[in-house]
Amino acid sequence: MIRRLAVFFRLIAFHHTVFALPFAYIGMILARHRWPSWGTFALVTVAMVGARTAGMSLNRLIDMKIDALNPRTQKRPILTGEFLPSWTWIATGVALAAFFLSAFLLNPLAFRLSPVVLVMLVGYSYVKRFSFLCHWTLGAVLGIAPVGGWIAVSGHFSWQPIVLWFAVLFWVAGFDIIYSLQDEEFDRRQGLHSVPVKFGKARALKISAACHWVTLACLVGLGAFDHLGLLYWIGLLVCAGLLKLEHLLVSDGELARVNVAFYNINGWIGVFLLIFTFLDVYR
Repeated sequence: MIRRLAVFFRLIAFHHTVFALPFAYIGMILARHRWPSWGTFALVTVAMVGARTAGMSLNRLIDMKIDALNPRTQKRPILTGEFLPSWTWIATGVALAAFFLSAFLLNPLAFRLSPVVLVMLVGYSYVKRFSFLCHWTLGAVLGIAPVGGWIAVSGHFSWQPIVLWFAVLFWVAGFDIIYSLQDEEFDRRQGLHSVPVKFGKARALKISAACHWVTLACLVGLGAFDHLGLLYWIGLLVCAGLLKLEHLLVSDGELARVNVAFYNINGWIGVFLLIFTFLDVYR
């Protein structure tokens, strides 16, 4: 069972949860400018992990035929027989149950909005079949994280989580464009859509950079209008430096460094912003 669970985590790239989870905690912290109860923290964590696990499981199931043709994805456990599709469906059901139950226990608004999240989780996987806007669609899905964290604590909407939603949307779109460079030729042959397929590699990198400028602008606006302090701004400078490094690594179109830019650097951006936001609020 432990081995099978490890294979499942590899199938859904569980470590990528680090992309969205820190932003859920940032939304949670900024909602009250204090740490919530540990019960709320636990429910937010379970809801986020459940939603992300369900989304990735559904993506692997929906994209099985495409992934079987792509040399980069042909060895995914669901295709090699290490983890059966039926097991993936069961895991999806368990993850969704955890998500809906957590939303129900948090507050009525969180639970009412949970079906919207499910629709977005399912819908994302189909967008690349007809539109290059798939990168921004993925960003919109992961951007739910800070909104969910905020609603979990406050029980209502406000402008701050919407700004964070836009920040995450464009951040994710930017690095997903870089990641999709690996599949440009395959996507073109299969009639799939992406920014590199539509605009080419050089313009795709410029569009990615523009997305990250929007992300920084959103975070600057959040810091200014929410009256965040020096530590937040230091954290934002660190994140800006990491984004600059990400683009320097792929500026020559060298695909060998895409994974470093995608996994290593982006994995730290949310973590650093969370740490410095936490320290700023509790200074």
